[in-house]
Amino acid sequence: MRSSATLERVIDEQDFPIRHGVFIAVAGPSGAGKDSVMDYARQRLGPQDSDVTFVRRVITREMDGAGEAHDCLSRASFDEAESKGAFAVSWEANGLKYGLPASVDGIVREGHVAVANVSRAVIPLLRERYGNVIAVIVTASREVLAERLSSRGRETREEVLARLERAHAKELAVEDATIIDNSGTLEEAGEKFQDILRRATAWSAVSDSV
Repeated sequence: MRSSATLERVIDEQDFPIRHGVFIAVAGPSGAGKDSVMDYARQRLGPQDSDVTFVRRVITREMDGAGEAHDCLSRASFDEAESKGAFAVSWEANGLKYGLPASVDGIVREGHVAVANVSRAVIPLLRERYGNVIAVIVTASREVLAERLSSRGRETREEVLARLERAHAKELAVEDATIIDNSGTLEEAGEKFQDILRRATAWSAVSDSV
């Protein structure tokens, strides 16, 4: 009888959505400073460090030293990994494929907090997979976004503004999202995100008993 109960528990724990832990989904436009805000909070976690995992994404793009640290796969290798269940969630945007490793399921199931930079469009899928999802949109004024993006030297400020205007028209609204405006200092935005991490850690500690 004990073996049967244990088996039933294992089966239940494999069901979705996973109701333990917390997943923090961070999204927002290019130039908003999502990685900077997350890095600010990560460096100041202190005792909470063991309870929070910042997920390293898999992307079909080589690292250039300027963007986030991620794992790189060719498109063919990504597709093969995807077919073998290597990702908890995967999506495509701007001609690239992105994946969050399947190990994220274990992190959340064990009652911890997972944090990842994602596309807005994938947040509904995350909410199907994880019972406790906090959506955070990091944004900035259009003028600030244009300044940051044009400083990269890939487009003129006018071209960036035109692209931002088109992107704004197609922007997805995210239900129940917390908005962090990173138009000002990184400290202001980073402290707000750090507060979200504190609350998520506190909730994850009791999520299996609620």
